[in-house]
Amino acid sequence: AAAEGGPAAAVSAGLATGGGAAEYDHAEVESRWQAYWDEHDTFAAVRRPGKEKKYVLDMFPYPSGAGLHVGHPEGYTASDIMARYWRMRDFDVLHPMGWDSFGLPAEQYAIQTGTPPAETTKANIATFKRQLKSLGFSFDWSREVATTDKDYVKWTQWIFLQLFKEGLAQQSEVPVNWCAALGTVLANEEVIDGLSERGSHPVERLPLRQWVLKITEYADELEAGLDGLDWPDGTLTAQKAWIGRSEGAEIGFQIAGHPDHEVRVFTTRPDTLMGVTYVVLAPESDLVDQIVTDGQRAAVDDYRRSISSKSDMERTAVGASKAKTGVDTGAFAKHPLTGETVPIWVADYVLASYGTGAVMAVPAHDDRDYAFAEAFGLPVK
Repeated sequence: AAAEGGPAAAVSAGLATGGGAAEYDHAEVESRWQAYWDEHDTFAAVRRPGKEKKYVLDMFPYPSGAGLHVGHPEGYTASDIMARYWRMRDFDVLHPMGWDSFGLPAEQYAIQTGTPPAETTKANIATFKRQLKSLGFSFDWSREVATTDKDYVKWTQWIFLQLFKEGLAQQSEVPVNWCAALGTVLANEEVIDGLSERGSHPVERLPLRQWVLKITEYADELEAGLDGLDWPDGTLTAQKAWIGRSEGAEIGFQIAGHPDHEVRVFTTRPDTLMGVTYVVLAPESDLVDQIVTDGQRAAVDDYRRSISSKSDMERTAVGASKAKTGVDTGAFAKHPLTGETVPIWVADYVLASYGTGAVMAVPAHDDRDYAFAEAFGLPVK
């Protein structure tokens, strides 16, 4: 006979006969199994000498709502399958769960409910944990963490201090997506058609001084690390774009009538220099204010306002449906080899955060430059 409370008892307790086929009481069986798993730490990560290990990590959820939504178990089911698979292959598996409990989602939920965020976050974590356990996922709850735990915060602060000491954390004034209604800066992924993903509030691009991490210092290592990942091609391409590693040259274009100023461009194709027919600056570039002609200043200011609510992702999107936008500054740059003057434009597809915030346009060798030249009647050679 099976021990009381054991697996066999859990199954038999869920079967009842009523003169016909047995009925399965799933709620009874599930609750007994879950109690058994908790009591025996069934899914706790163990360390056995000589055994291979696997680390199956989910993205920690924001405990910022009244409970889980359908997207949570969708992703966690896939990772739980992998964790169980490797356990059955006799691997030592670490499959933890935690809570991304700082930030905008928790703050907004607290505001909406009129409750201090520490209270709402604690209550939401309890609800999320109960729901995840009821779904039967094989998490090692002994490794549970929340990013708001004092012990966790201590080490995130320690990591920041190490980055600061090594010169990898600095304060810079950079263009950000500012949402006045939410009172915070948003990531590009949180801005959709000029509105915040949460609440659909207006978002505008503003230069703000803030702490930034010099991730690009690790671009070579980050990109090399992608080679060992069995990920879809689209995901790998997106990661490479985020890392932003590029090899090329920086070239200077003297500005006509401004002997003390030049446009510095970064290009991965210096061999196409002879095909340059115009230069483009990012709307946020300080150089724009210094070189724009009086006749074009109003047009440039209007253009800057018109694109101020766009995120970097929206500005750099490609496709036939994306209209090309831009405005002439009225200024000209001198070609560094021929001395020929080429117009200087401002356009939203150039980002101040990438390279030098300026590009040399070669319509004959670049599809984006060609489409822009076609839209505004600029020469192609």
